[in-house]
Amino acid sequence: MEGADRLAHRKRHPRSRRRRHNGRIATLSESELRELTERACAAACGRIAIIAGAGSSSTAVTVARVQWLSGLPIDALLVVTPAYNRPTQEGLYRHFAAIAEAADKPLILYNVPSRTAVDMLPETTGRLAKLPGVIGIKEAVPGAERVRQILASSPAGFVVLSGDDATALEAILAGARGVVSVTANVAPGAMAKMVAAALAGDGPRAAQLDAPLRKLHQALFLEANPIPVKWALAELGRIGRGIRLPLTELSEAYRPQVRAALQEAGLFG
Repeated sequence: MEGADRLAHRKRHPRSRRRRHNGRIATLSESELRELTERACAAACGRIAIIAGAGSSSTAVTVARVQWLSGLPIDALLVVTPAYNRPTQEGLYRHFAAIAEAADKPLILYNVPSRTAVDMLPETTGRLAKLPGVIGIKEAVPGAERVRQILASSPAGFVVLSGDDATALEAILAGARGVVSVTANVAPGAMAKMVAAALAGDGPRAAQLDAPLRKLHQALFLEANPIPVKWALAELGRIGRGIRLPLTELSEAYRPQVRAALQEAGLFG
């Protein structure tokens, strides 16, 4: 919990205003999720948005979770597609429709097929975007084309956030409004500057700012996220060592690559 507090205070810096935090709730109990969310809200002091992760593989469990999370001073809910079940597109629509009806906070959808084994297609996202309270999506399918497809299927004002650091720049230039970033956990200022340049339409400047981060984008996924990023944060002295099972610490073979990527990004010093 102390490590989470330190990270939350680092992200309160004004330069981080366009960058979101990537959390992990899969290994948290409900009481731990509540405590972490409350601590994040206290650390934010109203200066940055708090978006609470609320998804699970069960519609009923997710509905119950969003109901109690809605009672906290958060700004929005982030709900991932249900993992393992592999629902149809109609099942995904009904799942999120039930959650949107139960939620008392704005809802951001989250599509990450590499983790859930189901891809919510742009047409389904567009249907959901028409529901009251559904304000955006974190889209982890990489690249600009998926962003364009979602925007074409959705009402004006619907927000697309990239969920893939390596292609966030091209996604933003295609119309995404930001990125829910893993890299920003270790390099919040650098990512915020890159995103700001991209949002301003300055592609060359954004690419220049992104260049020192390219190896880091890749290195933080050498093993399953959040294994590398937690190891990197510990290496930088920002959190303690250790990770909860079934995850294990970063393999020795990958540590030199992560260190080199941190060095190239200018994070040692």
